Amino acid sequence: MMREYKKWKTQMGLLAVAVAVICVAAAGISRRKEKQKEEDTLKVGISIYQSDDTYVNLLTKKIERQLKACEKQQGIKIHCKIVSAENDQNEQNEQVEHFAALAYDVICVNAVDRTNVSTMIDRAEESEIPLIFFNRQPVQDDLRKGQHIYYVGSDAQESGRLQGELVASVYRKDPAVLDKNGDGVVGYAVLEGETGHQDAIIRSEWSVKTMTSSGVPAKRITGGVANWMKEQAAAIVGRWLKEEEGELELILCNNDDMALGAIETLRQEGRTDISVVGIDGTEEGLMAVRDGKMLGTVKADSDIYAEYIARMVCGLKKEGTVPKEILEGHDREVWIPWEIKICPELEE
Repeated sequence: MMREYKKWKTQMGLLAVAVAVICVAAAGISRRKEKQKEEDTLKVGISIYQSDDTYVNLLTKKIERQLKACEKQQGIKIHCKIVSAENDQNEQNEQVEHFAALAYDVICVNAVDRTNVSTMIDRAEESEIPLIFFNRQPVQDDLRKGQHIYYVGSDAQESGRLQGELVASVYRKDPAVLDKNGDGVVGYAVLEGETGHQDAIIRSEWSVKTMTSSGVPAKRITGGVANWMKEQAAAIVGRWLKEEEGELELILCNNDDMALGAIETLRQEGRTDISVVGIDGTEEGLMAVRDGKMLGTVKADSDIYAEYIARMVCGLKKEGTVPKEILEGHDREVWIPWEIKICPELEE
């Protein structure tokens, strides 16, 4: 009886050891599978400068959709995390630090301060993670600090030039559309995006320069900075109307959100004698153009924009480089073209 018990005890011990070995092996297989799954997942971190910029939000949503398309085409899992710095550069630095610490494969940044991106670049380079800036262009020296630092955007000078051409084309077709009081001069104001911001300065300068050099007799009435925001633009235009600084007939806006804010105030005040033009080509902006509420806008195609960023991300993961056809001869920069969108009844 004792021998039988000892035999049973030995067998149970061996069984316990076998079960333990199987469990350890299973755990090892599970860890390997998890690791393999993680390696097969493309992790993309996106940090935007603030959450209430209409064009940037539209763009990031389209980037997500394009990454989903890449996921199906290339048979890989893509995890995309989008965060907002809420206009705080220190917060954005921490977001990039977080992405790097979690070993994200590619980091995309819509910079809060285009002149203050060194911390993000240094962290990405230290972790050997490609960094794609978009919509807000860093200075050239920063773009060349590392091997895989890129920029995707549209030429600010071109957008301003085309906005000026848009106004000039309307004036050529019918001067009375802009010169409402018939005094031979178009009184204009400029709503700038941001004090000291490169794109805002360039868009404003080239819009006015092109408009006047194309034959539009114009006089500056006033101007203001609305920080790219619809609500701020609406408030500023409201003040202009109360002050009535001369004969205001045209408002040149650095983006569509500010143009829509201006239009909102003009409609509330019953003013139909002031035309508004924008830049960006947001969905709401294009609708306002089609409906005749906005004279026109200059569109940077967000579909192409998003497609290029997604292709760059997937190319960097798969091939370790950006597809050459996207760079088009540039080594770091990808440029999205602009196009004029004008109120249908005023098209030449």
